[in-house]
Amino acid sequence: MKYYIIAGEASGDLHGSNLMKALFEEDATADIRFWGGDLMQNVGGTLVSHYKERAFMGFFEVIKNLTKVLQFIKFCKEDIAKFQPDVIVFIDNSGFNLRIAKWAKQQGFKTNYYISPQVWASRAGRVEDIKRDIDNMFVILPFEKEFYKQFNYEVTFVGHPLIDAIADRNQVDIWGFRNEYNLDERPIIAILPGSRKQEITKMLSVMLSIIDDFKEYQFVIAGAPSQDFSFYKQIIGDKNVAYINNKTYDLLSVSHAALVASGTATLETALFKVPQVVCYKGGFISYQIAKRIITLKFISLVNLIMDKEVVTELIQNDFTKSNLIKELSKILESNQRKKLFLDYYDLEIKLGGKGASKKTANLIVNCLKTNC
Repeated sequence: MKYYIIAGEASGDLHGSNLMKALFEEDATADIRFWGGDLMQNVGGTLVSHYKERAFMGFFEVIKNLTKVLQFIKFCKEDIAKFQPDVIVFIDNSGFNLRIAKWAKQQGFKTNYYISPQVWASRAGRVEDIKRDIDNMFVILPFEKEFYKQFNYEVTFVGHPLIDAIADRNQVDIWGFRNEYNLDERPIIAILPGSRKQEITKMLSVMLSIIDDFKEYQFVIAGAPSQDFSFYKQIIGDKNVAYINNKTYDLLSVSHAALVASGTATLETALFKVPQVVCYKGGFISYQIAKRIITLKFISLVNLIMDKEVVTELIQNDFTKSNLIKELSKILESNQRKKLFLDYYDLEIKLGGKGASKKTANLIVNCLKTNC
């Protein structure tokens, strides 16, 4: 059977690659064409467009690049029509995917969504569009099933794919890791400033400003695969900080604490049981718009899933050097760390255990076979 998968940014590439592996196991004849990244490309299939080409962040940035966005949408529709897939699988990336889904449903294509758009965070009215345009929705956060039920839309909770991605990794030898990247014996504080240029530019310099206040620790930047070191170097300058590209999981596995840009990375950090401070700073216009339409108490997935403040969030004007020093100091204290570890274990239980990609692939393939 023929599968067309559309994913955006690094997290979509990760989850898309694991879903593709599971699809190939479920369907030996699978012909997969996809929008994604290097991880998906390494699995097989045919890459149509790399997510690096579409990495626009925030309302203002999308508007600035509107012509490019519209060109991508037009090309995507044409490519789907030419390929004639048995099913289209959308992964997160709602701004792009929901537009394609509306068109695809009108054309008679079967539409599945893996990793729901965050309609529970803002613009819940989009649920009506999802009900109209998506045949099957596979959600990965435990509260999403109840959320959709309010709108009389049955979705399937499959568990969170990060549990598999992290559990299936090879163990990292901490001393081998230190030697490979010329790190010394001091405890490591990981810096995860995001994957897009806009967010890295807004946050990395503030994160780096506190290094001299924690000289008994060494700071290491987790470089995103979508960005070159030359970009980071402009911000780093002469700061005494290490940089490691595309090895975020290895870095987290040996880290003592972390400063993390809001997003999927907050959940990844928690699953590695690393105490963290969550940071967010957006462009002024994008933030003002977001503040008016987002109705959540928290921005980090950790706090949202646990429905309480487990990790501290420093948002926009609260994201300052002095606040960062204060909050990092707290999570370096043993009592606060113990409390965080207990909450992290509860979080993992809530996420439903292993097998999300396999469950989703099985449901997609079986539905195709039975024409459900």
